[in-house]
Amino acid sequence: MSRITPFASPLLLGFDAMEKTLERISKASDGYPPYNIERIGADSGAPERLRITLAVAGFSEEELDVSIEENQLLIRGRQVEQGERDYLYRGIAARQFQRTFVLADGMQVLGAGLKNGLLSVDLIRPEPARMVKKINISVSQ
Repeated sequence: MSRITPFASPLLLGFDAMEKTLERISKASDGYPPYNIERIGADSGAPERLRITLAVAGFSEEELDVSIEENQLLIRGRQVEQGERDYLYRGIAARQFQRTFVLADGMQVLGAGLKNGLLSVDLIRPEPARMVKKINISVSQ
């Protein structure tokens, strides 16, 4: 049985990579760490910004990595076990994570900051320039 996808229309050309990306994202839905995405309105001519905030309590700056690979924002956390300890109860585990966000064309990362256990990554979405291109029609004799 074949499945029909929203990108199966013959009018949508070249969207097969987007379909694969959407499938990959839907499969990677681990809830750790929790995060927020907020829109920060444009002010005095500056374009609209987005802020991704992740709850990364217990992670230091050295244990976090924020990078862009192709059109994906990757945020990784790697905590290292701190030697032998004699826990009476252990409810906080040293846990690794990787959170991936797919960025639209033109999205740019402004920076990242860590404060009070919250990692904030600011992005900017510049207004795309409207482009109209005239295509000449050749006539063969």
